[in-house]
Amino acid sequence: MWGDIAISFLLAFIISFMTTPWSIKIAHKIGAVDIPKDNRRMHQNSMPKLGGIAVIFGFLISIIYLLFVVTIEGSLDIFGQEQYFKKLIGILLGITVIAITGILDDTKNLRPYQKLLGQIISAVIVVLFGLQIDTINIATIAQIGLTKEFSIILTIIWIVGITNAINLMDGLDGLSSGISLISCISLLIIFSLNNSPMIAILIIASLIGALVGFLPYNFAPAKTFIGDTGSNFLGFMLAIISILGVAKTYTIAVIVLPILVLGLPILDVVWAIVRRVIKGKSIKAIFKADNGHVHHKLVRRGFSQKQAVLILYGASAIFGMFAIILFESGIWKALSFLLMVTATVAVGYKNFITKKNQANAETKYECTVCKYIYNPKYGNEKIGIHAGTAFEDLPDDWVCPVCGEKKDVFEIYESK
Repeated sequence: MWGDIAISFLLAFIISFMTTPWSIKIAHKIGAVDIPKDNRRMHQNSMPKLGGIAVIFGFLISIIYLLFVVTIEGSLDIFGQEQYFKKLIGILLGITVIAITGILDDTKNLRPYQKLLGQIISAVIVVLFGLQIDTINIATIAQIGLTKEFSIILTIIWIVGITNAINLMDGLDGLSSGISLISCISLLIIFSLNNSPMIAILIIASLIGALVGFLPYNFAPAKTFIGDTGSNFLGFMLAIISILGVAKTYTIAVIVLPILVLGLPILDVVWAIVRRVIKGKSIKAIFKADNGHVHHKLVRRGFSQKQAVLILYGASAIFGMFAIILFESGIWKALSFLLMVTATVAVGYKNFITKKNQANAETKYECTVCKYIYNPKYGNEKIGIHAGTAFEDLPDDWVCPVCGEKKDVFEIYESK
């Protein structure tokens, strides 16, 4: 099995790494370029956003080759009782719809309901081809058989929900691809420990390889974005893999693990829905984009984009480790791990804030219009700004005392 995992990873990695530059050229030719137009965008320059096709291409070539090899060898029967061949056809068709929807959005900017429709169609196709949750076992107490209708609805909600969760996390260089990679690695460990179906392990190994091949081009400073094509594909596949990986073991414990692994994007999308409904006072407000996601908040707290991404990588890894420890060692060791991590993060955050405040209190700012220099050490007592007031703490209506320009014309002063 490990030889198959290594080959699927390496093949996907090589193809994704080699085709990403090609995707950048195509993006420029067909107009799949992200131009910063509002304050939600965290980048300043135009950026190609069709990197997702390289990830999809690397994944598909790898998994098709491996499935062909293991079928010829006889180590995996895709035509047997589990009907994997039928399910794989459904997954392939779902990927096709997701990819087309994503490419149209990356080039033409689809409306939210149009993207949602594409996601729902993809999920329905997968369900119609036999991939769905049928039963849930509550430990050794009882087995709950889901009705056909409820099973279909639950599966569609799961696929569409995770697809959107990953898509909404795509706001900083390398964020959605990195979090998806960490989630995939966590799920691979869990599925290996759980003796999950080989097909789920091969699929997740191929996805890991494709992401590792793409990340060098996507991590800050990014050369390309993964785009809606890629982020929708990642969410779709993570949802599919989670269902395949817990097949035959639909216990409450095992079903909860993918939810924990994907905890960060799930919490972010749930809070986004609640926030938008409260703010917009209507269900329609859910489709209105905003800058209230967790990565936006981290940047506003003073973290750089790269720092914010690394923090969220760490948070995603914590969710993954918690799920792994919970599965392997039980609830008490998992809670002990969580307690130690929480204490470490609290101390680290306190130290960061202290150093940041010290740095702000010493940083001078220069007006680009009149060259007036604001020095926090002295403030400006004439207009009521006390000594020690950092530039970021100045009132929003504060203006340059010399030329009257607002704060946004000031830049950090570097002594020559």
